[in-house]
Amino acid sequence: MVSSVLRDARRIVVKVGSSLVTNEGRGLDEVAIGEWCRQLAALVRGQGGEPREVIMVSSGAIAEGMKRLGWSSRPGEIHELQAAAAVGQMGLAQMYETKLREQSMGSAQVLLTHADLADRERYLNARSTLLTLLRLGVVPVINENDTVVTDEIKFGDNDTLGALVANLVEADALVILTDQKGLYTADPRRDPQAQFVHEAQAGDAALEAMAGGAGSSIGKGGMITKILAAKRAAGSGASTVIAWGREPDVLLRLARGESIGTLLVAQTQKNQARKQWMVDHLQLRGSVTVDAGAAAKLREDGKSLLPIGMVAVEGDFVRGDVIAVRDAGGTEIARGLANYASAEARLLCRKPSAEFERLLGYAAEPEMVHRDNMVVLGAR
Repeated sequence: MVSSVLRDARRIVVKVGSSLVTNEGRGLDEVAIGEWCRQLAALVRGQGGEPREVIMVSSGAIAEGMKRLGWSSRPGEIHELQAAAAVGQMGLAQMYETKLREQSMGSAQVLLTHADLADRERYLNARSTLLTLLRLGVVPVINENDTVVTDEIKFGDNDTLGALVANLVEADALVILTDQKGLYTADPRRDPQAQFVHEAQAGDAALEAMAGGAGSSIGKGGMITKILAAKRAAGSGASTVIAWGREPDVLLRLARGESIGTLLVAQTQKNQARKQWMVDHLQLRGSVTVDAGAAAKLREDGKSLLPIGMVAVEGDFVRGDVIAVRDAGGTEIARGLANYASAEARLLCRKPSAEFERLLGYAAEPEMVHRDNMVVLGAR
C-alpha cells in the first residue's frame, strides 16, 4: 500500500520533530536539515517522477531557543516558552532559508496559531497564501507561532499542526519524521516483545492503546500525538506515514514507493471526503443563480463558476460559506465554497474579472467558486 499512497501523492506535508531538528537539543542539526531540504527540492523538481508540492512543518524553535539561552530543561511557564521561541525562531528560519537556497529553492516562513485556523477568514487567507506559494514553487516552512500563543490557542504539538496543515491545503499525504522507525505494538525501548506495525487504518482505536507518552525531554509530543494526527489528517482523505527521520533519502524513497515506516491509511479518498462534506450541508447560507452557459460549463465541463455567469444572489453569506448554485429554473446543480461574500457577489454579477478591483477596491480570486471547492450535483 505504501507504494501507491506515497508514489501517487502530489501534495505532501512533511513534519519533522524537535529531537531530530536540534539533535536532541544540542543545537540545530545543519547536516540533517540540509539533507531534508535536498530531498524536498528534488521532490519539487520531480526528480525520478512527477513534480510534487511540498510543505515542511518543522518543530525546533523552542528547543533551539533553550540551547541559545543555556536552559537544560523545557520551562513550564508560557512566557518563558514564548521567549525561547522568539530566540530560536531566528536561527530555525535562517537555517531552512540557507539550506533551501543552496538547492536553488525559494522558501517562506509561515507561523500559525489554532486561532488562525479556527477563524474562517484567517483560515481561507492562510490557505490561499500556502497554495500561492506552492504554485510559485516555493517551499513553505511552517511552525506554531509560539511567541503569541496562550494555553487556549496553542496546538500543543506540531504533529497536530502537521495534520491541520494537511487538511488546510488538502494534501494527499502527511509524512511524520520522528526518532523512531515507526509504530510498535508497545514501546520497544521497554518491551523486547514489541512488534513493528507496518500498516494500519488511521483512526483505529487499537492504535491509541498501543501508544505511550512523550518520547523525549526536548519535544512535547509522543507516538500518541502522531496517531491522533493521522486520524485527523484522514478526515480530509490524507494517509500518514510515520518514519525515522535519519533514514537515508527517506522522502525520496517513499515517493518512489518503497515501504518505510508505518503507513496509517485514510479510508476516504481526498476528493470524496471534501465533496461529501459539502453535500452533507443541510442548511446553506445562500445561493447564486447562473445563466444557461455557466450551467452547461459546470454540468458538462467541470469548470469553475465565474461571476460573469451569475445573474442573481440570494441570502447572506461570507467568504468560505458553502452555497448552492442554481440554474434559471431554480434547480440546484452544484454547491461549493464561496470566494466572495454575498454583498460582494451581488456587485460582481455579470462582470468580468478585469473589473473586480474597480468594483471592490481589491482583486482576489477570479472565480466565485473554484472547481476544486465545488461538487456538481446534477438534476435533483
